[in-house]
Amino acid sequence: MGGMVPGGMNSDTFKDIEKLEADLWEAADNLRANSKLTSSDYFMPVLGVILLRHAANRFEAAHGQIKADQASGKMPKRKVRPADYIARRSLYLREKARYDWIMQQAAVSGTDLPRLVTEAMTAIEADFDPLDGVLPKDYGIFETKVLEDLMRLFNRERIRWPAATCSAATTSTSSPNSRSRRHTTTVSSSRRRRSCKPS
Repeated sequence: MGGMVPGGMNSDTFKDIEKLEADLWEAADNLRANSKLTSSDYFMPVLGVILLRHAANRFEAAHGQIKADQASGKMPKRKVRPADYIARRSLYLREKARYDWIMQQAAVSGTDLPRLVTEAMTAIEADFDPLDGVLPKDYGIFETKVLEDLMRLFNRERIRWPAATCSAATTSTSSPNSRSRRHTTTVSSSRRRRSCKPS
């Protein structure tokens, strides 16, 4: 477990911020080197990609919490509703607005990635009134390869959703025996990405 650094910030959190800062600089360097865009051109679209990544992280963590709550009986086993995600501090994301789905489409030759990202922004706005008309949609300024590189940068494992959040909710109540709990946690850690994945 990470210690504390001055200011009360957890050292692991501090390292994560440093890594994010490095990734942001790398993204800016790539954009400067591989496009004719200026920082004023790509500033808002890059923030939009970061929002997509954060929204996906929250959505997948909430999905894991919902599965754990249904398994433990805290929540009825019924069809999940968008309000269930909102209650867990997450936007409900349609498939077309999910980062992983966009990246899967990007792997298909000839995919119009700028259009897909723009449509994801439009879908989020349609489902969440406070963001209506707010999100960037000018992804046509990017060449597909440049945008794909940017999306892949923010799809790295260290930036993706904290899978331990959903597995912890499941394993903490899986056994009354602490030794058994530790064993269950170890087993579930290797499976948490699969078990918490949204359907």
